[in-house]
Amino acid sequence: MSEKWSGLIKKIDDYRYEIPKEYKNGMKVPGVIYADEEMMEVVCQDQSPEQVANVATLPGIVKYSLAMPDIHWGYGFPIGGVAATRVDNGVISPGGVGYDINCGTRLILTNLTVDEVKPKLSSLLDAIFANVPSGLGSEGKLRVKGKEFDEVLIKGARWAVENGYGWEEDLDRIEENGAMEGADPSTISGKARERGAPQLGTLGSGNHFIEIQRVQKIFDPEIARIFGLFEDQVTILIHTGSRGFGHQVCTDYISVMMNAIKKYNINLPDRQLACAPIESPEGKSYFSAMVCAANYAWANRQCITHWIRESFEVVFKKGAHKLGLSVLYDVAHNIAKIETHNIDGERIKVCVHRKGATRAFPKFHPEIPDVYKEVGQPVIIPGDMGRASYILVGTEKAMEDTFGSTCHGAGRVMSRAGAKRSITGKEVLEELTKKGIMVRTDNIKGLAEEASEAYKDVEKVIEIVEGSGISKRVARMKPLGVIKG
Repeated sequence: MSEKWSGLIKKIDDYRYEIPKEYKNGMKVPGVIYADEEMMEVVCQDQSPEQVANVATLPGIVKYSLAMPDIHWGYGFPIGGVAATRVDNGVISPGGVGYDINCGTRLILTNLTVDEVKPKLSSLLDAIFANVPSGLGSEGKLRVKGKEFDEVLIKGARWAVENGYGWEEDLDRIEENGAMEGADPSTISGKARERGAPQLGTLGSGNHFIEIQRVQKIFDPEIARIFGLFEDQVTILIHTGSRGFGHQVCTDYISVMMNAIKKYNINLPDRQLACAPIESPEGKSYFSAMVCAANYAWANRQCITHWIRESFEVVFKKGAHKLGLSVLYDVAHNIAKIETHNIDGERIKVCVHRKGATRAFPKFHPEIPDVYKEVGQPVIIPGDMGRASYILVGTEKAMEDTFGSTCHGAGRVMSRAGAKRSITGKEVLEELTKKGIMVRTDNIKGLAEEASEAYKDVEKVIEIVEGSGISKRVARMKPLGVIKG
């Protein structure tokens, strides 16, 4: 994994490189990596381009195997990988979704400015840190089991809203309105239920966070106005997923898929790409279980939103509506979706795997909220906790070139273990404090894994997705305070 990749690569243009089909036996389509010359150097430091080529061998894959500029080594698929397979004769692969099913981001707006929040920032972080359980294996304040747990898996964020954790209008501003169709709780193992039941409404650990930010720069004033963004506004970014529940669902189905590749005689260059035909019993079961985990993640982010609102109410002694704490958008970046795309002039139903990649639909797309119809879907891209995050907007070019997808973050350049070897958590904390960024965590050592130098510079990643036309900058946010598990 750590050795440098030196395979066949051709430059298409300033922002795209191609791994041609002749590079590897069995490639059905070329690989395309979104990167400039400088980024390509970084990308080739590990074997993730080889994974792009491997994905290109999947049965039923169409057009190309894609990688966004935040690409790095993952399980089977690279993180930052996008692939669409035909529903009628293609496969679905858990490695193309990842272990943290529907890990995603949600941005909450406020009508508060930096000057209003700064004096209360420390109290605010304390309140949220106390209110939202975080950390490895953390357990939540909710106890859902049996039939009610099944309801969470079917209704997603709607379950949370119906139970008093949020507002009806939140649902309009969530991908899939917070619940994908096709969930079947009977596809979920006892072990997955056991892991998921106590973790609903928790942040978790690793790269998951809640960040209080300020809007530092607006790039497109008109779209920013429609999104409800203004300079010096305070926003809150949530980044978390389906916790131990999604992880167990993935684990369960990887073993199902290992048997399926034998049963259906699927030849793969890497067993981590284990998959099954989409229309097979194994493919359908995995899809239904993945939808359950995706809905769980939307319910999870919804409950966290509720407790963030409560924390603001306590600190500012005002209601959440008065403080303008509305959801801008919530979008997944580890998911497989059945979508219709234009393939060589034909409208074809495909399963789009987005692993460490975000949906970026253009204006007038039927699946985006009415309020954003005339500008396009908001795209939320977190950077690292020492630099910046971005709001972008989806484009028509993304629909043409990337199945309506873009990057999902800055992307790692250093493994967690590598980061821990090069810097200590205490040093990261000192660095953030120097920048005026407050941190709340119960694991200072763990901060090392999330040091800025462990990630690519988000500015560079954004430059590539904007330069290639697959999304467009709207605003940049800088961190004021971070909560880490």
